[in-house]
Amino acid sequence: MIVDSHCHLDFDNFEEDLVDVVARARSAHVDRMVTISTTIAGFDKVFRVAEQFENIYCSVGVHPHEAEKEPDTTSDQLISRADHPKVVGIGETGLDYYYDHSPRDIQRSCFETHIAAAQNTGLPLIVHTRDADDDMIEILSRHMAQSAFTGVLHCFSSSRALAERAIELGLYISFSGILTFKNADELREIARVVPEDRLLVETDAPFLAPVPHRGKRNEPSFVVHTLNKLAEIRGVSAEHMADRTTENFFTLFSKAAEKGAA
Repeated sequence: MIVDSHCHLDFDNFEEDLVDVVARARSAHVDRMVTISTTIAGFDKVFRVAEQFENIYCSVGVHPHEAEKEPDTTSDQLISRADHPKVVGIGETGLDYYYDHSPRDIQRSCFETHIAAAQNTGLPLIVHTRDADDDMIEILSRHMAQSAFTGVLHCFSSSRALAERAIELGLYISFSGILTFKNADELREIARVVPEDRLLVETDAPFLAPVPHRGKRNEPSFVVHTLNKLAEIRGVSAEHMADRTTENFFTLFSKAAEKGAA
């Protein structure tokens, strides 16, 4: 089994062929997927995708790009939606100082709201971070010291310092198709040294399709290419890496493990 720990199957890119996309994933042994919330307003559509397929779960959260549109999101709103068995994570949330689509103070406030929901529910925090390493380290460290929580830095493309601090805090690191890109040598070196029990793989579909599909719409079946590259980097078999990342997924997303095999 392989798990795509982060995708966006509610996006319009999948509206016409979602059933076929899920079937192709299963044919590639991608037997679990988590479709990720980016707004509270759009959560119902995310949830319906998870409800439609036995082997798909979802999260609830507000992406930092969208934080300005939903600045009044509360932890209680997140917690109430997370009560359903299909909702296995809080997010995605975090900081994106590369695009700055939302003011940074609103991003930080929204992020801290999500951390509180993760602390309250015990569900993993799904973290988006780009060009915000110092603030990310400070916020994660401060809140972890106050009350421990679990989580993952998804689609990791940040510094080794952030990866090392996240690992020290007990968090996981998830790699996407970026790992296969020609200019990603620094990222591959980070992937080589992350402890094996903290690794996840994902597509972030429909974005960031891995080589050899780069430039196309990404989809969960393509996570196999990222997994194969991760195995190559670390000098292990693809089968071993599939087993390890799947085990890690169910350790982190323990609510998904409670439902057993689909």
